[in-house]
Amino acid sequence: MRETEGQGVILQGIGGFYTARDASGAEHILRAQGKLRRERMKPKVGDRVAFICGEGEEQGWISRVLPRKNALTRPPVANIDVMAVVVAAATPQPDLLLADRLMVNARRAGIDVQLVVNKCDLDGEQAREIARQYRGAGPEPILISAASGAGVEALRARLSGRICALAGQSGAGKSTTINALYGLDLETGDLSRKIERGRNTTRSCRLIPVAGGGMVLDTPGFSLLETDVFDPVELKDSYPELSALEGRCFFQPCYHASEPRCAVREAVARGEIDPRRHARYVELLEEMKQRWRDRYD
Repeated sequence: MRETEGQGVILQGIGGFYTARDASGAEHILRAQGKLRRERMKPKVGDRVAFICGEGEEQGWISRVLPRKNALTRPPVANIDVMAVVVAAATPQPDLLLADRLMVNARRAGIDVQLVVNKCDLDGEQAREIARQYRGAGPEPILISAASGAGVEALRARLSGRICALAGQSGAGKSTTINALYGLDLETGDLSRKIERGRNTTRSCRLIPVAGGGMVLDTPGFSLLETDVFDPVELKDSYPELSALEGRCFFQPCYHASEPRCAVREAVARGEIDPRRHARYVELLEEMKQRWRDRYD
């Protein structure tokens, strides 16, 4: 039997079967070779892989996962250029602590971050208030209404030609936003009125090629997410507005939590850093300190 070798990008993985797209646009159904399982190298959506296909066979085999530039555990994806963290200005109540966790995970993986505030047509004041909390925290938040199309062009320009992931809590409108951006028809869900939480319509990660040469990941929403365990002093490095003041505090290193003569705390007192954003940072910091102490238990 003649075998052919190729390379492609994994678009989706379900039940041990992976769909990979090669440079010509052809899609292949693949399974991982046993050696990858022995090496504990589980392919992720977004991985660039080498594969082997036998002539006439319905499926081929992934022989090698090519080097990754980044990877996340949850969502389980690789080689992402930018993560658009989507929150809703209206229901469901925006979980900004979850948004902060997602941003920390992305930045630690070397992924650019873009905050997107959806449903701005339903509560414009709350949308602007959320944006104010992230002043200095990276690129300016983009306010959109996926339903009406407001702000969608600005977001499309920001993501153009890149591999991007949309992540955030269920019901925030990630699939609706992708539909508005790229003219797709992904399944979307209405908000559960009983509990005011979104029904998670996206059950697995999918990488979708879009016009302009980019790709977009539709990822399941989250109601809970823990950050990876790392030295708590490193948490501030994932907050651009805190990093901008690095080295100006009296104590070095400084956690920017309760230390006296702290440049960050002084900036919070002056209103240059939003106190709610800083309070969430301190909450994550205390959580990380505890998890760091318990890491060997």
